[in-house]
Amino acid sequence: MSTNDSRGRSGHRPDSVSRTGSFGCVRCGLTVSSLDPGGNRRDHCPSCLSSRHVLDQVAGGSSDCGGRMVPVSIAVLRGGAWRLIHRCTMCDEMSESAVSPDDNHLVLMRIAVRPLADPPFPLDLFGEV
Repeated sequence: MSTNDSRGRSGHRPDSVSRTGSFGCVRCGLTVSSLDPGGNRRDHCPSCLSSRHVLDQVAGGSSDCGGRMVPVSIAVLRGGAWRLIHRCTMCDEMSESAVSPDDNHLVLMRIAVRPLADPPFPLDLFGEV
């Protein structure tokens, strides 16, 4: 979905309540607008990138889990768009969401390079190649 699309992630146009709505970040406490600067619905904090588990990805409806969704990875689509991957700290369900234009770039880069900074093999093996 392009950032110029006025529909939210669910495919519905945001209503007037979500245009003026906000939520408190479950991790850092920041008060966050429900819409990002592009007008798309936001489901995570732009500062720490954490979220709350409110949607059930498997059943496709709302979730009563309410656990904290921590950012664990970045996925890059063929067109180059970045997607943020979250994992729930209570039930381990994973979800994805679009990266918003005002998301913390430093935190995004830390998440993106984490696999390179801590590979599952010793880095001194490169000296032998």
